Amino acid sequence: MSASAEKVDVFQAIADPTRREVLRLLAEKELPISAITSHFPISRTAVVKHLHILADADLVTGHKVGREKIYRLHPGPLTEVKQWLSFYEQFWNNKLSMLKHLVETDGDTALTVVQSEPDQKRK
Repeated sequence: MSASAEKVDVFQAIADPTRREVLRLLAEKELPISAITSHFPISRTAVVKHLHILADADLVTGHKVGREKIYRLHPGPLTEVKQWLSFYEQFWNNKLSMLKHLVETDGDTALTVVQSEPDQKRK
């Protein structure tokens, strides 16, 4: 298998911020290369290279319409990323629960202190 025919890992494909932005743009609608290129301060050739990496990861597909190639998002492979991230949600949820508990506990403590202060000043 040649280097250009190898399938790119989804995680490698989305590792680059430019490629993530391309995916975001294509999530809204199909776009020709010229429209995609207009969103970036890089050359058309650089955008095409990013699109090839995304296509090698099966995240985008392109079809010719006249002289332009129109790209569309193919989000299926992103389920691998979602599954990987879902494991870590337990840690985020745990941290958020702990934060909620701390805020509520500190709020009760602060309320108790505020309520007890006027009594102390009167004595």
